[in-house]
Amino acid sequence: MARTNTTTTFATFNESAINQIVDYSAKQNGTGIFAHSLNQLRAETDALLQEPLDVPGQGEAGSYEHNKHKSNYELMDACAKLYLFDGSQQYRDTILSLLLAYAERYLDMPFHEQKNTNPPGRLFHQILNEHMWLCYASLAYNAIQDSLSEADQRTIEDRLFKPMIEMFTVLYGHDFDRIHNHGIWAVAAVGICAIVVGDKETVHKSIYGMAGDGETGGFLAQIAQLFSASGYYIEGPYYHRFAIRPLCFFAEAIHEHYPEVDIYNYKQQVVGRTIMALITTSNPDGTFPALNDSSRTMNIDDEGAKAAMSVYFARYGEDEKLTATVKSQGTVWLSPCSLALCKAVDAYQGEASVRWASVDLQEGDAGERGAQGFLRSKNPAKPVSQAIMAYGQHGMGHGHFDALGIILFADGHEYLREYGYGRWVNVETKFGGRYLDENKTWARQTIAHNTVTVDELCQNNFDHQLADTHFGRGHFFLTDGNIQAMSAFANEHYDGVKMQRSVLLLELDDFEQPLVLDLYKLDSDTEHQYDYAVHYKGQITNTSFDYTSSLTERKALGKANGYQHLLEKARGKTTDKTVVTWLQDQRFHSWVTSAEQGEVIFAQTGANDPSMNLRSEDCFILRQTGSKHLFAATYETHGLFDEGSERCFGAYGQVEAVTVLAHSDEASIVKVSYKAAGTLKALTVCVSNDETKDQNSSHSVSVGNETYSWTGYINTTITTEG
Repeated sequence: MARTNTTTTFATFNESAINQIVDYSAKQNGTGIFAHSLNQLRAETDALLQEPLDVPGQGEAGSYEHNKHKSNYELMDACAKLYLFDGSQQYRDTILSLLLAYAERYLDMPFHEQKNTNPPGRLFHQILNEHMWLCYASLAYNAIQDSLSEADQRTIEDRLFKPMIEMFTVLYGHDFDRIHNHGIWAVAAVGICAIVVGDKETVHKSIYGMAGDGETGGFLAQIAQLFSASGYYIEGPYYHRFAIRPLCFFAEAIHEHYPEVDIYNYKQQVVGRTIMALITTSNPDGTFPALNDSSRTMNIDDEGAKAAMSVYFARYGEDEKLTATVKSQGTVWLSPCSLALCKAVDAYQGEASVRWASVDLQEGDAGERGAQGFLRSKNPAKPVSQAIMAYGQHGMGHGHFDALGIILFADGHEYLREYGYGRWVNVETKFGGRYLDENKTWARQTIAHNTVTVDELCQNNFDHQLADTHFGRGHFFLTDGNIQAMSAFANEHYDGVKMQRSVLLLELDDFEQPLVLDLYKLDSDTEHQYDYAVHYKGQITNTSFDYTSSLTERKALGKANGYQHLLEKARGKTTDKTVVTWLQDQRFHSWVTSAEQGEVIFAQTGANDPSMNLRSEDCFILRQTGSKHLFAATYETHGLFDEGSERCFGAYGQVEAVTVLAHSDEASIVKVSYKAAGTLKALTVCVSNDETKDQNSSHSVSVGNETYSWTGYINTTITTEG
């Protein structure tokens, strides 16, 4: 039922907005996405309310106490939504009971013992979790505030909310303006709570920072500095979906109470751009790629992503791909802000699936700090294939040392894989769910990624402050037609070694799935060991070379920089035609490379891991030595294995060989030989390596008696051989 008071203003919306979405939902006779989402929340919440409420004491991260404090603010949030949208008294009473219980106990709780660099709170081991608790608890309190006695309001505000605000802005005032995902939660939580309790001075600090300039701290500084001109978040998609939650909450509050800030037009509409950047980074299966510290399973069903899509519709207008995305999800963020999106989803008759276009998400205020490149196949009749390359900023304290690393996705799964972070979130027995030491010693190391490691060292010597000053430089990003390509340089990440990677996604009629061509060029005046790593999942089914297995003893590949965690399984010498094929689920993936005078080392994580913190994952490493060198390889997805029906076909790929014809500062020229319908063909690819050249520049390279001439960044030709 709609509430009758149309004048009350809440932290992030007003009573009129509540009535509008409730009235709209009622007209849908319970069939719309809002009603479905509300009914689902009601069923989940009513089941929880069958158990007695509990406000426990303190516990380690991931403990019962930790999880209960978290589930309590989630329960209050759910009850607030249900109370606002249907007015049921039990939900109001649940919120009040919990808040009064916390107000009674909070100030008597000591601070947690500090075990890492994060300041501790009273409820949680790190202050970040306390920020989140305050944000949700103050919004829930705000939902029932006008129904409470003055005595209850004083108790809750004086014994709970105001002491928390003081803790965040005075005791931890030195950390309040930190430009970081912790910082954006801090300013949003304090700002929203300050609006609720009527503390305008603190609201001003939350928006403009302690200095009041809007540049050194506060919400405006956070969204100005954390998000690039393209909207990409400096710490990566996993932390992007986390940071976008408080961003949306506080932006809605500012929009409602401080319209003069014009928050949705601030910094050329950075809020809208960062929402779209987040959603467009998602993989074809909806998960977020594990760039920087990341879970491998986080996806667009996260509350932050859902809130972001509703905010975008409400403040920037409709987008059909967002409509299709939410249609496929089946639920929507339960906020009056979702009205426009609900209407669009309920009326939508199209396919509830999304094919995001290729995108180059540039970093820095003017795209001057590299980018994250996403190439995606276009054929609507086939599953999406995707190639990602990281050539932007390091990512601050959560950054990985993986410049020019790539991730490949085809036929529903990631087959050139990222490890993600080294932690087990909320698993109490794994260092309380915190980051493990192996996050530094393995997950963030260069060898843990699909890139090239030089001399078994980590990029930027594992110095994140140094790494934050270095970034890749994009050379080209091409998306027209059936041959898409991206290329970038990383010349500051290893002393005395310049690097360039060019990745082509080729949708050719001769191949069932798009073919990926990878060219990794290294340039130095002195000789180095170059290790080209391929991290895969599945079973090796075929190699073109002999190898010797470590049958009775497996040793670590090295002593430091991630190598100490790799157990050697086998190794073999490369041939002119070097092929490794593996089976992941139902598909085969073949890697074919030109690799004279090298060796392939098969390895698995698990060495020097006494607490068994690492997942057991496989990789192989192509090791070659040289000064000026080009790794040239193709990745081909092919065939089918159906274990249930015991059917298998296409276990061998079509690519026969990859041959480097030339590579220099001017260009790289590579020939890919393959079979199609019994005919041997050659795909010749010419790629510009000259930073000073652009799409209008001409190139001419002689190879023996043949001259290759073209205009632009790349050129491809297919010929029949034999």
